[in-house]
Amino acid sequence: MEKTGARTGRITRHNRWGYYFLIPFMVVFVIFQLIPLASTVYYSFFENYRSGLKQVGPNFVGLGNFVALFKGGDLLQYFKNTMIMWILGFIPQIVVSLLLGAWFTDPSLRLKGQRFFKTVIYLPNLIMASAFAMLFFTLFGDNGPINSVLLSTGVLSKTYSFMSHIWSVRGLVALMNFLMWFGNTTILLMAGMLGIDSSLFEAAEVDGATPTQIFFRITLPLLRPIMVYVMITSLIGGLQMFDVPQILTNGTGDPMRSSMTLIMFLNKHLFSSNYGMAGALSVLLLILTGILSLIVFKFTAAGEVK
Repeated sequence: MEKTGARTGRITRHNRWGYYFLIPFMVVFVIFQLIPLASTVYYSFFENYRSGLKQVGPNFVGLGNFVALFKGGDLLQYFKNTMIMWILGFIPQIVVSLLLGAWFTDPSLRLKGQRFFKTVIYLPNLIMASAFAMLFFTLFGDNGPINSVLLSTGVLSKTYSFMSHIWSVRGLVALMNFLMWFGNTTILLMAGMLGIDSSLFEAAEVDGATPTQIFFRITLPLLRPIMVYVMITSLIGGLQMFDVPQILTNGTGDPMRSSMTLIMFLNKHLFSSNYGMAGALSVLLLILTGILSLIVFKFTAAGEVK
């Protein structure tokens, strides 16, 4: 008993060091995340803005800021814009990533230069979104090289203004998000595929299963945890979409505010120093992100075998 007690005491003293190492993280978390979050929630109940040279507030208005956000109808429109552009970019992203992951992890294909191709597909993720947006703004401008090529090849008879049409702007935003993030998604899915026991594939092949059947009956079900992670993190990133449409449309969200996202809407309130409305919108985004993430988790985990 004495030996057991002494051993337990040593383990307790040893585990104490784990809590010591957590202290820096907790301090940073409290100062830079928890306190700002609590402050945002607090100030969302106040009227606090600048009108010319006059500062109005902070005056307590309760849920007035939240009511004002829903009254105009802009909030729902910007949420719709955000989700449309996220879905347009996420669907090809997940499809292409699954195909590339399956090809790179299939030992029977014996693909050469895998390290090179993995590096290449991940490189766009390292480029700043602002630089990407500026590049596309130049490429697809009215006098840009894309229009020049389409005119010279006879595809178009006159210049097409990509920045003046709703779906072309949304498509460009979705394309940029796809190009920037499909490499990262591919790496994550490949890690999940490499973690699957190869004996399962061998047994399926012995039973006469085709590669397509193996992919849909074995690979995809076992990738469910990593798929849930990818979908939720992508959804959170989609709701935080800002830099690409902001630079591509010069902050206007045109044409007809069809590419205005929720974070761009939030930025306008911050730029105009309307901190109460900005705080209310931030709280709504937090709640919305939690609800949508829970829906995605429940939906993707609905058919999981326990």
